[in-house]
Amino acid sequence: MEGEFFKGVMQLEVTAGDFKGKVPIFYYDNTSMTAIFTASTDKVRQYLPHPDMNLIEFVPGRCLVAFTAFEYRSTDIDPYNEFSIACLVRFRQLQIPLISIARHMLTRCFPAYVWHLPVTTEIARAGGVELYGYPKFIGDIEFQRDEEWIQCRLAEKGSEILRLRGRVLPASKGKPMRYVTYSLKDGTPLVTNVWVNPLEFVQSTNRSHAEIEIGTDHEICDELRGSGLSTRPIIYQYSPSNEAILFAGRNLMDR
Repeated sequence: MEGEFFKGVMQLEVTAGDFKGKVPIFYYDNTSMTAIFTASTDKVRQYLPHPDMNLIEFVPGRCLVAFTAFEYRSTDIDPYNEFSIACLVRFRQLQIPLISIARHMLTRCFPAYVWHLPVTTEIARAGGVELYGYPKFIGDIEFQRDEEWIQCRLAEKGSEILRLRGRVLPASKGKPMRYVTYSLKDGTPLVTNVWVNPLEFVQSTNRSHAEIEIGTDHEICDELRGSGLSTRPIIYQYSPSNEAILFAGRNLMDR
């Protein structure tokens, strides 16, 4: 099951709270789509849990919020779905509008604060909370596909939070990407590396290639509606097939 991407990465058995499994966690067969929108920096800043998190701006006053739907078909913790709502940030570093995001695009390294991270299984929720301090909860995350569109619906206890739709575009082998996530665990800031090997990947700046529909009957809907989100995304990424490694988190208190 393990390909070349996973070779040489040592895993350890870990028990933390209700989670028991191997770390780093390997994700062998996945599909993902991401749409990055702009939002009001002033309105989103209130949701950051640490003063050293600086929002990355596209232009002055407009930060970046990424919506990503994951379908994990084969992992070390069994199949599950996940939906990430994240703000692109720099930790203890100043950002320069447009320049900072351009640098991260060129290096294929994306630092972000994980704002919300619902999942569909208890082991995925427990591992995210106990090991990484991620704001995970159990949600309903369902995918639908046809020849032209892939759609992900996110809900909790019958209340629809949002629907994300993206174009099914021709994809080819992409270069490895690194996502650096920031979170808080018992008040301590943590940083975690996620490496992704996009076996099939495409990126588009065509604003008609993705869209989001926000619900009305959930507190997350209120947060998103109050954040001044743009009506269309500035970047859309679609990866029908990829592999990933979620490494162990480490604290930033000694930085």
